Amino acid sequence: MQQRLTLSTAALLVVPPLLWAGNAVTGRLVSGLVPPITLNFLRWGLAFALLLPLAGWVLRPGSGLWTHWKRFALLGLLGVGCYNALQYLALQTSTPLNVTLVAASAPAWMLGVGRLWFGQRVSGRQLAGAVLSIAGVLLVLSRGEPAALLQVHLVAGDFYVLLATAAWAVYSWLLVNPNDPPRIRGDWAAFLLAQVVLGLVWSALFAAGEWALTDAHIQWGWPLAAALLFFAVGPAILAYRCWGMGVQRAGPTVAGFFANLTPLFAAILSAAFLGELPHLYHAVAFLLIVGGIVVSSRRSQ
Repeated sequence: MQQRLTLSTAALLVVPPLLWAGNAVTGRLVSGLVPPITLNFLRWGLAFALLLPLAGWVLRPGSGLWTHWKRFALLGLLGVGCYNALQYLALQTSTPLNVTLVAASAPAWMLGVGRLWFGQRVSGRQLAGAVLSIAGVLLVLSRGEPAALLQVHLVAGDFYVLLATAAWAVYSWLLVNPNDPPRIRGDWAAFLLAQVVLGLVWSALFAAGEWALTDAHIQWGWPLAAALLFFAVGPAILAYRCWGMGVQRAGPTVAGFFANLTPLFAAILSAAFLGELPHLYHAVAFLLIVGGIVVSSRRSQ
């Protein structure tokens, strides 16, 4: 079933890509100050501290968290432990614009995961929208020369982003679950905190591995502190809040196409803060991605 897309829902779904674009640009700016997996752990640790006064009751016995711990552990693994950690890792070898554009394959992942694992029907409009979005991604990967796809050489960051996008697709579909404890489900801060508390366990394990296997170090200072505050308040708490509400209203498939606005915002922010001006093929890719949103969001008469 294709859900109705209202103006208020569309507004909710525009907020996360704007914040995620800022997340990519800021992540690139501080990439030399902190290891990527550790950055993800610190970001969510601060988000946990901010959420605790709002919904600390969710940690108590009887809240419903611990009887449903497997579900929240899975949500925490995909949304907290993996998604942004892989994006920060990707930014070590790729630009914010390319990272967000490769992540524009999200609609295809949303459709595939929904069809294969959740039995959702895929409409012709959704397929057409996904094709347009993927065309935009391929245009970026080929650097504007389609023939180059035959000899394309992907950097490690591209694979990390694709893996992160797949994890996000599964995470988004798992959000549509009416069997969550009602008290937790009805409180956005509690629902997010339930994911974060178990996601932090995954993130801590991954960060420990990073410090054990690499020459990790942190350069503390106000730039990193300011970035962490932004990561926790914006891309973590606000973006996840708006995304969760948008997915519940419009469904994961429609929401997935709005995620493709991220490159549009990333191009503007990269030009403003990193001096990485977009090329003509980026503009064409943007048109394809926005076209995918328009086509997929229209309801059949």
